[in-house]
Amino acid sequence: MKNPNVCPCGSNQSYTDCCGRYHAGLLPQTAEQLMRSRYSAFALNNETYLLASWHPDTRPISLGLSDQEPVKWVELKVLSHTEEGNKATVEFIARYKINGKAQKIHELSRFIKEQGRWFYLDGDNIA
Repeated sequence: MKNPNVCPCGSNQSYTDCCGRYHAGLLPQTAEQLMRSRYSAFALNNETYLLASWHPDTRPISLGLSDQEPVKWVELKVLSHTEEGNKATVEFIARYKINGKAQKIHELSRFIKEQGRWFYLDGDNIA
């Protein structure tokens, strides 16, 4: 059984000391921190944070998380993280289950920093 106080992003830190502080309003200093906090937001069904951290040019109106089948987020593995100026990429694998069936997302996500704030821009699924 996982410790409920440990952050869902896999940092082995407490939620409060890790992604919880970003969900409470502190701005992530790196794209990787933003990506991890977005994974935790998915795990905690925090659609408000997900939309706020998504760049306005690519952000959907809604994610409809409450309308979807319940997802149990199991693990996040960050494979690489690069930053060059105001642009960054993070490659990750996120594992989850829907109705007990294991699934995964392998994505190369793109981030952009505007006015000192990182935003998720978009991503490419990797087969």
